[in-house]
Amino acid sequence: MAYDEGLAQRIRERLGGDPDIVEKRMFGGTGFLCRGNMAVGVSGDDLIVRIAADATDAALARPGARLFDRTGRPMRGWILVAGPAVTDDAVLGEWIDEGHGFAAGLPPK
Repeated sequence: MAYDEGLAQRIRERLGGDPDIVEKRMFGGTGFLCRGNMAVGVSGDDLIVRIAADATDAALARPGARLFDRTGRPMRGWILVAGPAVTDDAVLGEWIDEGHGFAAGLPPK
């Protein structure tokens, strides 16, 4: 599956200064891992964001957000954000910062 390379580049630019970030092919797109933990990624035209499970309901109330579900069993704490909802750099930055902050707080893998 192809993914939005422009969205991936915008994420690279936002996270580029963090030496703990590694980009890895995953979910048919690309993921950005912080010390081995998924922070954000791109699947198709959508942004994937990993957040705290208890932040799921608040995240789902934001424009374009839905649960990430690749197996028929959606998991709290994994969010897909529709590409059109992150065209604004400030909005994309908020999602990236949330995913990065969550992943940075996890033990390294």
